[in-house]
Amino acid sequence: MNAVTLVTIVVEAVLEDRLVRDLRAAGATGWTITVARGAGPLGRRVGDLEGGNVRVEVLCSPAVADAIMERLTADYFPHYAAIAWTSPVDVVRGERYL
Repeated sequence: MNAVTLVTIVVEAVLEDRLVRDLRAAGATGWTITVARGAGPLGRRVGDLEGGNVRVEVLCSPAVADAIMERLTADYFPHYAAIAWTSPVDVVRGERYL
């Protein structure tokens, strides 16, 4: 197993295509996207005309994780409903993500 970084992002679904472009530009080579719903400190979002939220998971090197988080901090967090976190994980065949 190899140690890699898991970046998890929950963001408005309408931003999915833009986020994928930004992930690729940051050096990510793959990701998994699923529909997400829930509530946060401001309560549950209502009236989601654009399709709610997606959860995006990226396995990558720490350097790519840093680049992703920098882009999110600059371009997403100030303007959109979004949250992200990183976790160190051990992955079978993890060399594919470094």
